[in-house]
Amino acid sequence: MSVAAGPRVVHAKAPGKINVFMRVGALQDDGYHDVATAYQAVSLYEEVSATEADDFSVRFTGPIDTSGLPTDGSNLAIRAARLLARTTDYRGGVHLEIAKHVPIAGGMGGGSADAAATLVACDHLWGTGLGRDELGELAAELGADVPFALMGGTAVGTGRGDRLSPALAQGTFHWVLVLADGGLSTPEVYAELDRHRERHVTDIAPAPEQPTVDIEVLQALRAGDAHQLAEYLYNDLQAPALHLQPELASTLEAGEVEGALAALVSGSGPTVAFLVADADAALELQVSLSAGGHRVLRATGPVHGARVVAG
Repeated sequence: MSVAAGPRVVHAKAPGKINVFMRVGALQDDGYHDVATAYQAVSLYEEVSATEADDFSVRFTGPIDTSGLPTDGSNLAIRAARLLARTTDYRGGVHLEIAKHVPIAGGMGGGSADAAATLVACDHLWGTGLGRDELGELAAELGADVPFALMGGTAVGTGRGDRLSPALAQGTFHWVLVLADGGLSTPEVYAELDRHRERHVTDIAPAPEQPTVDIEVLQALRAGDAHQLAEYLYNDLQAPALHLQPELASTLEAGEVEGALAALVSGSGPTVAFLVADADAALELQVSLSAGGHRVLRATGPVHGARVVAG
């Protein structure tokens, strides 16, 4: 007697990211800022299981507290699935199970990774057959960091961060990540940056109209030299993130005292990323910071972008 097959399931994963360099341009008339950033995808993954269904739904699992995440049509993964279905005239739906490992509202692009993995998983599940370029166009419609979660590796992002140019990075970079108790809203951090610039208009250089990534950053990535890269880690959003969560300053100091080569707030924060020399140094720093009461993870980069994986 034959047994009826169950619904098809496709598994995909996509990485979180660290902005190893981020310069933010002046506030524009439309309320947005152009940025120039050097992204590195790191080995902290969002895992998506997509199952054939008649409608669209999502459920979260994993070690991250997801109680505050929406599960309706406003969720970025649901929006990604609906966008792909609409674009390809696919008439069915999907149930998404997402195991979250990237901090929520932590400046590491977890929601964007959800969306990127969902695009890849649903394209495979539904047989819609879009190429990477077409998926990249959909990713750009969903948010500034989604195209990079799809691409992975190391890249320079300009415009809103979604115009990507791959960057060569040799070897492996080792990171220690300290998670904050609460998240930070990206729009709120950008608004605080504008206020910060107004408060210090006589003390700091004017915001660039067209920001760029410093060439020294790209040279350090190309050389695979953590000590060289440590000299050029930079984030314009760090000062406003520290203003909104002053306790981050003590976290930054703690890691540097314990031997990190350099530290910065990742993206809009509040996750703090410490660059270290090698795997042994990463483990030592993780132990030291954990003993101090911090929630700590280790990660390496660069890693691949969103892709289908075996179940």
